[in-house]
Amino acid sequence: MKEKNNMKTTTKGIHHITAISGNAKENLNFYTQFLGLKLVKKTVNFDDPYTYHLYYANETADPGTLLTFFPWEHIVKGIRGTGQATEIQYSVPEGSFDFWLNRLKEHNILYNKPAQRFDEEYLTILDNDGLKSELVISPEKDKRKPYTTDEVNENVAIRGFRNITLTLHNIDKTSKLLTDILGYKLKEEKVNRFRFINENSNEANYIDLVYAPGEQRGQVAGGSVHHVAFRVKDDEEQMKLHEILSNAGYHITPQIDRKYFKSLYFREPGGVLFEIATDPPGMTVDESVEELGKSLRLPEMYESRREEILKRLPEL
Repeated sequence: MKEKNNMKTTTKGIHHITAISGNAKENLNFYTQFLGLKLVKKTVNFDDPYTYHLYYANETADPGTLLTFFPWEHIVKGIRGTGQATEIQYSVPEGSFDFWLNRLKEHNILYNKPAQRFDEEYLTILDNDGLKSELVISPEKDKRKPYTTDEVNENVAIRGFRNITLTLHNIDKTSKLLTDILGYKLKEEKVNRFRFINENSNEANYIDLVYAPGEQRGQVAGGSVHHVAFRVKDDEEQMKLHEILSNAGYHITPQIDRKYFKSLYFREPGGVLFEIATDPPGMTVDESVEELGKSLRLPEMYESRREEILKRLPEL
């Protein structure tokens, strides 16, 4: 019984979400100029140094606000379906929807009219690549410090993630992973949507599982979520979780140093790629809060190739 209790206290909700886009400049413009997020890290893909890895977040680049992208210029569009993270939900303040609706119309962004789910009002939008996001008015007061711009002020700005939605053929084994290992518990359900909460954190702590046995299998490509990362306090907690997941039969990678956090990767039973990421050292390990995102930061193994990489990266 003691081991099971430990299993329920290891993760602290969402650390970051990584997606795939097409044109890097269009991606940058949408998330910084339209949505008003802060570019907090401009680096490259560890496995493909001629591709950017762009990080967007709140003012201080906190875990639970980090949205990252691999922009591949000529990638085909993905297909939304089962076996995927299909919706990213962001927390916005009460009373902000009039602003966002006007802004969506002015910028000719695809969106759906506000709707309700679990007594929460939400607004669906699609980015340039078709990635589906939702702005959600949270019943709880979100105290995270947003990034603000001349056009997006503090009264309407995005605070960070609210939750992530996975669409699956079968949710039983994924539910068990969430509740028995990752520290979530079932909060409520409606029709085929099941909402789980992680009470180890007050923000970015919800996951919805949508049970869709008849829906086609999705294909991860442009406009798709690549993986979802969950927070752990430190290396020690991460490696405890590595042992627990391995013992439960999951094929999990060794620890990988991503400079800003340490990572473990495995696939949940429905096919979505999960990551376990440490909070430290964080985005400010090589830049101050004021300088975040202003220069290209390269992994040490690529620093000697900086000039070559700079020539091949697209203009932002």
